[in-house]
Amino acid sequence: MNKQLIETNDVVVRFSGDSGDGMQLTGTLFADAAAFSGMGISTFPDFPAEIRAPQGTIAGVSGFQVHIGGGEIKTPGDFCDVLVAMNPAALKSNAKWTKPASTVIVDVDLFVEKEFEKIGLKSDDDIFAMLNLSDRHIICAPISTLTKECLAGFDVDNKTKLRSKNMFALGICFYLFNQPLVHAEKYFEKKFAKKPQFIEINKVVINGGYNYAANIQAIPNTYRVKKTGLPKGTYRNITGNQATAWGLIAASEKSGLPLFCGSYPITPATGILEELAARKDLGVKTLQAEDEIAGICTAIGAAFAGNLSVTTTSGPGLSLKSEALGLAVMTELPLVIVDVQRGGPSTGLPTKPEQSDLAQALWGRNGECPLIVMSAQSPADCFEKAFRAAKLAMEHMTPVILLSDGFIANGSEPWIIPNMSDFPAIVPPLVAEGTEGYMPYLRDEERLARRWAVPGTKGLEHRIGGLEKDFIKGSPTTDPENHQKMVNIRAEKVARVAKYIPKQEIIGNPAGKLLVVGWGGTFGHLYTAVGKMQEEGKDIALAHFSHINPLPENTEEILRSYQKIIVCELNSGQFANYLRMNFPNISLLQYNKVQGLPFTVTELVAKFNEIIDSL
Repeated sequence: MNKQLIETNDVVVRFSGDSGDGMQLTGTLFADAAAFSGMGISTFPDFPAEIRAPQGTIAGVSGFQVHIGGGEIKTPGDFCDVLVAMNPAALKSNAKWTKPASTVIVDVDLFVEKEFEKIGLKSDDDIFAMLNLSDRHIICAPISTLTKECLAGFDVDNKTKLRSKNMFALGICFYLFNQPLVHAEKYFEKKFAKKPQFIEINKVVINGGYNYAANIQAIPNTYRVKKTGLPKGTYRNITGNQATAWGLIAASEKSGLPLFCGSYPITPATGILEELAARKDLGVKTLQAEDEIAGICTAIGAAFAGNLSVTTTSGPGLSLKSEALGLAVMTELPLVIVDVQRGGPSTGLPTKPEQSDLAQALWGRNGECPLIVMSAQSPADCFEKAFRAAKLAMEHMTPVILLSDGFIANGSEPWIIPNMSDFPAIVPPLVAEGTEGYMPYLRDEERLARRWAVPGTKGLEHRIGGLEKDFIKGSPTTDPENHQKMVNIRAEKVARVAKYIPKQEIIGNPAGKLLVVGWGGTFGHLYTAVGKMQEEGKDIALAHFSHINPLPENTEEILRSYQKIIVCELNSGQFANYLRMNFPNISLLQYNKVQGLPFTVTELVAKFNEIIDSL
């Protein structure tokens, strides 16, 4: 049979299997190979929410979706062109994400009675018909058997051999999309440098999968993604957690202050702590504390001592940190709190994305306790937003909460490595030794930031703590009028930050029929949906917010420029309600989703068209 090479603009591949099948690594290697080939990529790791869910069950399915294209790619795709399902549970849980006429690759060795029972089926059931996959191109490959045959000459047991069956599936996909094996092979050489046998095992298996796909008659066509070109620059593939860590390191360099991170591990924020802990060569200090409260308290202590201080967490941890956050506000010390949001409440959906913590970030503290709240919008954007959060914290002497989420924290995209000379200087208001007449709460007239005196500096001794402060001296006082003045000035200090952040930008016409409003990690889906409709001539624009408290100065002007406004969030309407509080005379529509999943472009386009058609 003559196989045909078909060119395509983009393709979506979803790898799925048991949590022990290595699907995250398989997807990452496929994405990295595409990135090294100069393609745009966006990824969506989909982890099980339970620790060690029973093997072969729906709860234990792990997935990794990769969207590759010749140009700019902003989402991991709604539905996949190729689904790799390593067992019946993976097929059952992911069948709904396949496109009509897509390709489904299964390890037929696992489609046996024992595995079917785990998902409530019998081995004689036609699972493909039951899952409405009859029009898909099904490739039933004996992946487990062929993996063992590939390694027949190696002196290792069958269990060890089967650990590399994910590489056999990856080899099939590399052949299907004409991707080179060289980048994966280089990964093996680096990963297993001290175990050369495992380098050879993985190389043999991935080549076995590639050759199997080349020789079977079940694959009629192969595909090549056309390269339309990305902006020039030096790229690397980066996750949101990596980018956040590096943005903080860059801020440390620009400010001239050492970076300290005191944190407690929590999904999905732990990767930031891990990345920072690996950068001792850059002078980064990290402490894995015994709990969330200890983590933030060590960071506050480090800020008092003159460090750029950071603590990282997710929603449950932010709750625990709330009292100490009040201490940071009261003492007016710079602190960056990175909250990588996840589904809740309580333990909720720890591995699933949700924009669930905005209200907590804005108000989740006792007393009048304002602070700066920002959000990152993509994996690569986490670098700049982490840098900007640190700059605002230090120059305005206040805590800053930076909101990320599990989708962008674990997802990845190409990132142009920046030239740090293009980033602004960071000038903390440090007080030099020998300064006469130092008072800890004398303020900069423009920013209202107090000056920062490092303890132990001769002549700069001062008191600090959680009790209310004298307006100038900082000594404890319960004077009613003083408390009013301090509450007012702490709020005004945060409000004045609006003068130091960019005005809100609009993607589309500055006035018109429909304005889509979003914030945080929903950017890629909203941008793609709005762009698709703009190409069709629809009167629609997007305002995607990164600065939430304070809002950009031109926010009200923007909101009054459109006939209809719809606020889209992965929660029940927290940003929409916040905007209503600030602009009560502006009518807002909402589109909300709370399923532990990102939006799809398809559902957004349908909703936006419904509104435009009604005007």
